[in-house]
Order: sequence, then C-alpha cells, then structure tokens
Amino acid sequence: MRLVLLGAPGTGKGTQAARLKEYLRVPHISTGDLLRAEVAAGSPLGLQAKEVMERGELVSDDILLGMLRERFSREDTKAGFILDGYPRNLAQAAALDELLGNLGQKFDAAVQLAVDNEQIIERLAGRAKAEGRADDNPESVRKRLEVYDAQTAPVIEFYRQQGQLTVVDGVGTLDEVFGRIIEAISPGKAVG
Repeated sequence: MRLVLLGAPGTGKGTQAARLKEYLRVPHISTGDLLRAEVAAGSPLGLQAKEVMERGELVSDDILLGMLRERFSREDTKAGFILDGYPRNLAQAAALDELLGNLGQKFDAAVQLAVDNEQIIERLAGRAKAEGRADDNPESVRKRLEVYDAQTAPVIEFYRQQGQLTVVDGVGTLDEVFGRIIEAISPGKAVG
C-alpha cells in the first residue's frame, strides 16, 4: 500500500506513520529524515542539498524528487510505503503523481488527519512544555498553521478530485485514531 499522510504540525502524523509501518510492513519515508540521511551519506543528491542548505536556502523540489525516486527504487518499497512530510504543495503533489506513474507504482490513498487548529495549539503547547521546544509556542504554532493551511489546501483538493483522499478524525487516543486510519484504508473501503 502506498500512502501519503497529510496533516498540520501536531496532528500525529509521525506517531501514526510509525504504527502504520509496523501494521502494513512497509517503510515510513519522512522527507526530512531522507534529506538528512542523504546529506550524511554524501550521496550526489545529498551533496547538492548540503550546498543549498549551507547557503541558507530551501532544498528544491527537484532535489527532493530525485531523492524520492532513488528511495522508491529500493526493494523495501516494492510492497508500498508511508510518505510523511511530502507533498507540501500542489507542484510536489503533481510531481509525486508523475514519478509514481513513471515507476509503474500505483498510488493508493492520501489520508488527512483532521484536528482543529485550537486543539493543535493546545497539543503543541503541551509538547513545548514537556520537551522545552521554543518553536511550539502558541504564536509560532499559529504562524506555522497559517502557512500549512495556505500551502496544503490545494494538495488536499488535488487528492480529493482524484478520489484518493480520505479524512480521518485525528482527535482521540492513539489507538482510536489508528483504528480509524486502518478502517479508512482497508481493502474494499471506498476512499474519497
């Protein structure tokens, strides 16, 4: 199964992706982790990315897509993957769609974890307190949510129009949310 997990910061994507990885027995691919691994390995794409980051710039979609192309060619992704942190905008969603088509891999579903912004702010404030994370203060979180909403709304609509989006209530215990995701992606369950 090839899944994209969508959701604002603090919706639990990383936590649920780790659980889905075990359940589905497919790799969890976080573009942030992938980028750091490629830079650390000194791969050609990693070296390009490092050069861009050292200039204080964002890594281009082309570099990220190249890393994903290489990652999707590995044997462990033949049965599928869970993609977290990509796509973040409409251009990336279209590029991912084209990449998978070129690789002959069928995309199964985009799962959006839906959590109200005020609940996200509350969750991240708790995380900030527990982990001492300055970037999770309410003001910073509100700004990150505004950027997320502006950039990702078109991605959500992209998958909705393709009949590949399913929205899952991201509020509840970890087990409740996980159960909703599993139900939503079960074979025979209509996505959309």
